[in-house]
Amino acid sequence: MRAADVGLMVCHECHQLNRELPGVRRQHCTRCGARVHMRRPNSIVRTWALLLTAGLLYLPANLLPIMTVRMLGSGTPDTIMSGVVTLAKHGMLPIAAVVFIASILVPTFKLVGIAMLLISVQRHHPMSPRQRLLMFRFIEWIGRWSMLDIFVIAILVAIVNFGSLARVEAGFGAVAFASVVVLTMLAAITFDPRLIWDNTQSGNKHD
Repeated sequence: MRAADVGLMVCHECHQLNRELPGVRRQHCTRCGARVHMRRPNSIVRTWALLLTAGLLYLPANLLPIMTVRMLGSGTPDTIMSGVVTLAKHGMLPIAAVVFIASILVPTFKLVGIAMLLISVQRHHPMSPRQRLLMFRFIEWIGRWSMLDIFVIAILVAIVNFGSLARVEAGFGAVAFASVVVLTMLAAITFDPRLIWDNTQSGNKHD
């Protein structure tokens, strides 16, 4: 039994339960006055749009230079992966590990994970609602760490600035990667997790 089955809608602002009023197209929360919907309008379409845009930007984020580490005046621009190798060669193993996890593993998992959720909801993929919900919660949780490597690069640019001895410069790949992070976070927000449970009910699918 779902709240929608008994005509109840939850407010996304204050989490107040509101009873659906028949014939009312624009309903507002009785507590805070925010718009309430049985399901987020066009949730799947908006999430796909954000996810595909993030996927397109993921290519330049990995192909364009994300930073340049200059030692004694010499240095070449590095992509994310070559930057990890460069950091490791200069003895910055902990930072290299952070950049690899946050820049390679986390974005890839988020892109694939959100895509799997959308496909499973739309095409009745044989994934249990509990598995989908656990994946969604993990994507939401890991999203807060997605900007960690951007912060690391920003800190390196600010701190490692010793003129001709050592210097770290950010590249255009960092801008593309930051865009990917923001878009995947927005995709996780626009996806309505209640669609996971609607998918288990025949005749109750909402976009």
